[in-house]
Parts: sequence; structure tokens; C-alpha cells
Amino acid sequence: MPTLPELTAKRDALEQELQVAAGAGDGKKLEQLSREHKRVVEHLGLLGDQQSLQEQLVDTASALEDPDLAALATEDHTRITKELAEVAEKLRVLEQPIDPMDERGALVEIRAGAGGDESGLFAAELCRMYTRFAENHGWHPHLVSTNRTGIGGYKEAIIEIPTPGAFGLLRWESGVHRVQRVPETEKAGRVHTSTATVAVLPIVEEVDVSIKPEDIKMEVTTSSGHGGQSVNTTYSAVRLLHIPTGITVQCQDERSQKQNREKGMNIMRARVFAFEEEKKRKAATEQRKQQIGTGDRSEKIRTYNFPQNRLTDHRIKQNFHNLTGVMEGELDDIIAAVQTAAHQPSAQ
Repeated sequence: MPTLPELTAKRDALEQELQVAAGAGDGKKLEQLSREHKRVVEHLGLLGDQQSLQEQLVDTASALEDPDLAALATEDHTRITKELAEVAEKLRVLEQPIDPMDERGALVEIRAGAGGDESGLFAAELCRMYTRFAENHGWHPHLVSTNRTGIGGYKEAIIEIPTPGAFGLLRWESGVHRVQRVPETEKAGRVHTSTATVAVLPIVEEVDVSIKPEDIKMEVTTSSGHGGQSVNTTYSAVRLLHIPTGITVQCQDERSQKQNREKGMNIMRARVFAFEEEKKRKAATEQRKQQIGTGDRSEKIRTYNFPQNRLTDHRIKQNFHNLTGVMEGELDDIIAAVQTAAHQPSAQ
């Protein structure tokens, strides 16, 4: 665990590096240093809080011996002990080793599951939720691929969030999301259950995964709208097949074939990288069971119960309310709770 003087020196050094990067106009380096500086400042703040609380605890221990102050001191002692435990937990999570992939941007893939049209509408709402979450953080999400239903839903949607660090926050969103509510088309007022799946992949570069040109088969068609109607007469839509794995990607939302191919290859690299990483995990001889689950798309992670205004995260067995805010992208408290559970010692 680094000490206060060590962290102070690191903060000062980072501030100098930030000035140099800003002067050189190196945006990428500036962003990286800013994230590291923010983490060090947070670490310093928590250590300062811990030191202050420990000093207060010593004072209350002395006051406990005074009959006139014992009652008040007991109350303070309980409060400070609780706050110390909370700070210690935040420090423990902050001091966990950083996964290099957490510093990457993210591709969020959302697909309709069980439930027919209602599932597609829910998928569209999840797409909006993650878009709003990204915008709330000052990121710049981009809807790179969609397959729409006729009533405004999505069979599939892919959001690209190129901001570094997006994957680290969103990685635990992968899984089956279940919704319980009365659909607008339900005349009898019955609650229906539908699902949508979410997969969050890190954005990877060509150096991260090797894809040979001869392993990619590309087909081009005209882009189509609802019901298969052609929306343009140029062959701009692209369908890519990675022959060794059978992974396919279709991209038609950009204006040109070149743009769609570039976006498609970005998605392809992420999917092939995830495929290879999964193979490595399965081949490992020692597997550690995650307390909050694997994050596989086959695993139900969350239920959105609209009649009861309640969201339940099944991995941590915790309920959250204010679904209206959640659907507007207010996911920070939920993500923080899941991240904390993921770093519990028993989950290692």
C-alpha cells in the first residue's frame, strides 16, 4: 500500500507531466495522465480521511472513560468505526490491480431476446439507457449498427463508446436483462416478462488481434429500412464473415461502403478478441468462480420491475429504485455496487 508521501510525490509528478502533455497538444497522453491523476487524488483523499478518522477514534476512546461524556462518545465511536470501515473498503477496491482492458473504450451490443415485439422495444430502451449513461459522463457514444423492428424496437443495436475507461465501467453489464411490465399493446393490463441480452466488449486495435485478410469474406448489398425496403441504391451495406470462427458482422448505418467496412472490422476485431479470450479462459486449468457471476450472455443478471418501480441485480441480491432515473442512464450506484462485490476477497 503506498504511503501519503509517496502518493503526494506521484500526484506532483503527474501534474508536471500533464502540463507537458497539454503544451505538446498530445490529447491521448493527456487523457491517460488525467485518469491516472484522478485516481491518485482519490487515493490521497481516502488516506487523508482514514488518518483523520483514526485520530477521532482515539479521542472518543478517551472520552468513553468520562462518565459525563460516555453516552455521546459511544454514539460517536459507533459512527466513526462505521465510517472507517467504509473508507477501508473503498481503499481496498481502489488498490486492486488494474486490468489493462479496463482502460479501453467499449462496444455495447444489445439484442432482443424472449418476448416478441416487447423484447425489441426493451432492447431499444436499453440502447437509449446506455447512450444516456455515456452522455452523462461526457463521453461520445455512436450508434454504429442497428437492425430495427417495425414498431420502433431493435432486434440488435451496437453502440461504440471510444472513450478510454468505458469498458472498465460497463464490463459487468453483460448478461440477460429481464423486464416485467404491462406492454402498451396489452389491453387486459397483464404484466408481461421479456428479455434482452447485453454484451460489452473492449475496443481493440489491430495489434491486439491478428486477422488475416484472406480469413475475411465480404459481401456488399444495398442498405435496407423497415420491412426490407431499400433506402438507397448504392451498395454500401457490408456483411463480414470471419471464416476460421464463423463470426459475422453486418454494418449498414454509415453512408459509404468504406465507412461501413471500417466500422464492421472494428466490431469484428472486438468479437474475435473476445472469442480468443474465452478460449483461453476455458483452457485454463484453474478457474476461479466469480461471486457476482461470469457475465455470460446466458446468465440473467438484472430484472427491471416497472409496476413496483424496482430494479434487482441478481448477482449481488440488491434492489434499487427510481427506474425512471435508471432508464435515463443513472447507473453509477448500481455499477459501483457490482464492482465492489466483484472485488470482494471471496470473489477472487
